[in-house]
Amino acid sequence: MNDKLDEFRGKDDGTGRPDYSGGVLSFSLKKTFASFSNPVYRLYYLSMVGHWSSLNMQMLARNLLVYRITGSGAILGVLALANAIPMILFALPGGVIADRIQKRTIIQLGQIVSSIVSLAIMLVLVFGYLSPEHPESWWVLVVSGALQGAVMGFMMPARQAIVSEIVPHEQLMNAISLNNLGMNTFRILSPALAGFLIDLVDFWAVYAIMTAMIVMSWVVIIFVPPTSSPKIGGGTNYLVEMIEGWKYIRREKTILLILVFTVAATILGMPYVQLLPMFTEDILKVSATGMGVLVTVSGAGAIVGSLILTSLTNRKRGLILLSAGLLLSATLIGFSFSEWWYLSLILIIFVGLGSTVQMTLGNSLIQYYSDATYRGRVMSFFMLGFGFSSLGAFFAGILAEGIGAPLSVGGLAVVLLVITMVLLTWSPRLRKLD
Repeated sequence: MNDKLDEFRGKDDGTGRPDYSGGVLSFSLKKTFASFSNPVYRLYYLSMVGHWSSLNMQMLARNLLVYRITGSGAILGVLALANAIPMILFALPGGVIADRIQKRTIIQLGQIVSSIVSLAIMLVLVFGYLSPEHPESWWVLVVSGALQGAVMGFMMPARQAIVSEIVPHEQLMNAISLNNLGMNTFRILSPALAGFLIDLVDFWAVYAIMTAMIVMSWVVIIFVPPTSSPKIGGGTNYLVEMIEGWKYIRREKTILLILVFTVAATILGMPYVQLLPMFTEDILKVSATGMGVLVTVSGAGAIVGSLILTSLTNRKRGLILLSAGLLLSATLIGFSFSEWWYLSLILIIFVGLGSTVQMTLGNSLIQYYSDATYRGRVMSFFMLGFGFSSLGAFFAGILAEGIGAPLSVGGLAVVLLVITMVLLTWSPRLRKLD
């Protein structure tokens, strides 16, 4: 471990054993924000602010723009597919690379490409080609989605795994929960700002701010010191190392079970984000600002979940993970079939809460129980879930074109509800996991 980083993060006993002291929740301002005492984590967190803000603005702007250009749920699905395939293809090699070289370097490269893509979209918007007046122009968003998917697949295993190299082992849950708290805070701020800017100025203003935030993120990450040394040698074959990572996951049944559930929850529970324009434009009949408000309210629920998790002790985390899956699936079913604006607002609060709790707990438990030698590769399999969720959104979009968005999204949520109930009933390994 780098001496400078050791000085910042403190020593770790390296036991990896769960902490059974205290109750399930331990509320204390000092404990809730414990990871912020680490200067390196604060730098990393500030860099993530640029990532979170741009990502959440992009999700609203890109999906709404392509729907306004085409009016097609199927094209929304194609956009999701274009994002999914490169993410799936690059996630596993990205995990191997994260175990080979400095994770900070990988993050910087990803940020450079993201800023170029965002700037290019802004220019195409400014010059007027990407607009409803040019109905064929949606291909530009598909290409940008594919490039961003490749960047996410390449960069995110390193971005996720670097947290465990910055903070001591006992603060890992707190650090990841604070990450999600920040991300969900920007789920409140960024979509509302994006929707307001679209109505007030136009889509290009959103991409201009996104570009500036990504550049800021790149500048800040420069000041993060190198973390741990590469875990595997540069002469080893990439395919061999990917296979070794998968063999390790198969050996570790607990990690495999957590991974399968979190990936399933992401695939079945997240396509509603891609199809949200179909709900806001066709069912709830609200503007871009209204769509931003809906995403913002979802973020508010997610913030509540993140705050709870920052104070969660290392007890009964498996049961809480499954309970969050139940909450997500049940409320998503209700949201899918709601035609009343205020009911949709209430339900999506709990959709956001359940989603962030299951995702954060899955992330932290996987890193908590993973050997450091394999952590980058393990996290690459975790990131596959995001790629497959976009793939799920593609099929959901195709289904929505034929049977409607409510049946499409609600049907996936029903499958998630059944899977969660089966695991609660017949999987004591996961249910009793601390």
